[in-house]
Amino acid sequence: MDENYQTFLNRVMRLTLPDTYKSQVQHIQESPKFRFSAEQGWKPSEFPGYTVVTPPGWEDSKNLTIYQNLKSYQAQIAKRLGSEMFVPIPPESFHVTIADLIWDSAFRHAMESPGFEERLRDRAASSFRQCQSFSLNQPIRFQVVGLMVMTRAIAACLATTDEAAYNRILALRRSLYQNPDLIEIGIEQQYYFTPHITLGYFGKLDSELDRDSLSQTFDELNSDWLENNQGNEFWVHRAELRKFDNMAVYYREPNWATFQF
Repeated sequence: MDENYQTFLNRVMRLTLPDTYKSQVQHIQESPKFRFSAEQGWKPSEFPGYTVVTPPGWEDSKNLTIYQNLKSYQAQIAKRLGSEMFVPIPPESFHVTIADLIWDSAFRHAMESPGFEERLRDRAASSFRQCQSFSLNQPIRFQVVGLMVMTRAIAACLATTDEAAYNRILALRRSLYQNPDLIEIGIEQQYYFTPHITLGYFGKLDSELDRDSLSQTFDELNSDWLENNQGNEFWVHRAELRKFDNMAVYYREPNWATFQF
């Protein structure tokens, strides 16, 4: 379930085109990952699982500049869309997902099996060890190519800048998704690799929302990013196994699996 590099690049670049925004706004939905209360405002809903991601937010010292730029961009999006429609995530949780593993109901079901988490962590570590030949001490360069609108979220869309780098990412993903010991406990690939940094989720959507106008807003926001952020490199130097209880915090213990690119 992988694409060749050119197919990947064509698909990802199309995600930032005006016609894609026009189509995508017809399908956007309120996200259940955040809930609103009059007393506390927007708070993250329980949504547990495991994933393989880059070090989040300010833990990633090699990407502080781009994260600071994205924090400012996030504030710009929030101003344009309003606090009811757009729910920004904490900038300290910004990250790129290398491989989704298990989440929500599938995770809850798997947790009914004693020792599931220990097996998951051990088997993910085994997958990482099998990829050591791809650990070259050469971080992988991405570029933020524009704004990406998903069904329930808004993100910065990224693309690798060369085929060899893309193939190194795929090798790590395959080591996880094709590991029979992980497959045995419910880990499976469900998505193509679409690198992005989630900036926030859709909150309340008005029943009379002008979707054509919203599409134009996304196109303008995309142009703003491209015009004002020329130094938009993102470097993937490390992948880490992380756990999350919701979409606001990703954490790990020091002995959990990591992979150095």
